[in-house]
Amino acid sequence: MKNIYTVPLTQLVEEAGLSVCYRASDYEKIRITVEDVSRPGLPMAGFFDHFEPMRLQVMGTVEMSYLDKLSSEGRSIVFDRFFSYKIPALIIARGNMPHPECLEQAQKYDVTILLSSESTSYVVSFLITALKNHLAPRITRHGVLVDVYGEGMLLLGDSGIGKSEAAVELLKRGHRLIADDAVEIKKISETRLVGTAPELIRNYIELRGIGVINVAKLFGMASIKEETFINLIINIVPWSDHEIYDRLGLENQYVELLGVKVPSITIPVTPGRNLAVNLEVAAMNNRQKRMGYNAAVEFTEQINRHFDQAMNE
Repeated sequence: MKNIYTVPLTQLVEEAGLSVCYRASDYEKIRITVEDVSRPGLPMAGFFDHFEPMRLQVMGTVEMSYLDKLSSEGRSIVFDRFFSYKIPALIIARGNMPHPECLEQAQKYDVTILLSSESTSYVVSFLITALKNHLAPRITRHGVLVDVYGEGMLLLGDSGIGKSEAAVELLKRGHRLIADDAVEIKKISETRLVGTAPELIRNYIELRGIGVINVAKLFGMASIKEETFINLIINIVPWSDHEIYDRLGLENQYVELLGVKVPSITIPVTPGRNLAVNLEVAAMNNRQKRMGYNAAVEFTEQINRHFDQAMNE
């Protein structure tokens, strides 16, 4: 069964800096479930086909100017039908104030009215961005998420393989920690995943034999980051003489999370191997690939040209 995520209206009001003009009796309980926001121009004109009552409705100067041209009775009829759909809330932007008929019908149907001094386009774009983030599909994975040279790297592997120890070494080298042990992953677009830490364990990391440490206090605020895009997945595995590992990097591997394919590499580890340095190189190499340069392909082409020339001679 697909999970349905919600966000409290009160949280959006605080984040967007909205003020409450009329507070419905269920104001504290209202939760938004859809990420789209509507401007009710057509409903104001009486066209309610395909009207989505679960969306937040935002009115600006255009809608207010149209309503100004209606008679008091006409506005009352418009808002009577509009609020009968029991929308989550009506937001009026650009510092406009609601018409008396609007307040009257909002009270009748117990619908919240919110105000903003910002432009209508800003309010709409802000709300859509916030809702996409709050309502995004998400999963939790056991691993460590770090930011290395701006590349979000998700370290996966068995417990005790050395993920947290590698993260600490990266912190000492100036990189940043996002999450240790549990990583919350959100799908914010068809091609983008964002990772963060659960609030309870944010900024903490566990080291076997030492215990739990607060990274922000031990390494400084520059060593932590609240969230990051997941650009690369690192599978850390014990070295095995029976396995064949990719030595050129020509084979593109991917891991699919929430329907998004993320580049992936497997790094075998042995005692004494500097995993942090390898992770730094992996981050830089992945950035080069995203920018269109692939060293493995260039090297292969160079070798092929060398043998072609040798055969011609």
